[in-house]
Amino acid sequence: MQALSNLVANFPYLSVRQSYFLFRVGLAGLFMAHASMRFFEANYFHDFGTFLAQRNVPFAYFVPYLATAIEMIGGPLLIWNKCAKWVALCFFGISLGGIIIIHIPLGWFVGEWGTGGCEYSAALCLMCLMVASIDRALQDNPDFLKSSR
Repeated sequence: MQALSNLVANFPYLSVRQSYFLFRVGLAGLFMAHASMRFFEANYFHDFGTFLAQRNVPFAYFVPYLATAIEMIGGPLLIWNKCAKWVALCFFGISLGGIIIIHIPLGWFVGEWGTGGCEYSAALCLMCLMVASIDRALQDNPDFLKSSR
C-alpha cells in the first residue's frame, strides 16, 4: 500500500519544464499531423478553397495553403520553443477559424454523440492560450519554469 501511495504522490514524475516541453511537442505534432494529411488527398487544396469560397471567405483558395504552411513551419518552431507565442497565436487563429467556418454547424461533440463538432478545436484553442501565456511569462521571467519538481 505504501508503494502505491508513493507512486501516486510522485505523479506526474516530470518537472514543470519537462511537462511544458512535452505539451509543446504534443501541440506541434497535432497541427503538423493535421497539415500533413492534406497532401494525401489529391484535390484537397482546391476542394477546400471551393468550400471556403462558398462561405464567402476572403482569399478562399489561398487560405488552405497558408494554414498548411503555418502548421508545417510553426510545428518545428514550437518544438524548438522559438517564437512560441506567435506560433500559438497563429494556431489559435486556425483553430478558431475552423470552429466558426466548419465545426459550429456540426455541433459540439466530435466522438460518441456527434461528428465534426467543436470540442477538439476548442481544446486546441485552450492549449494555444496556455503556450502563449507561458511564453509571455518566460519573456518576463526566464526562470518562470525552473522548479525542483
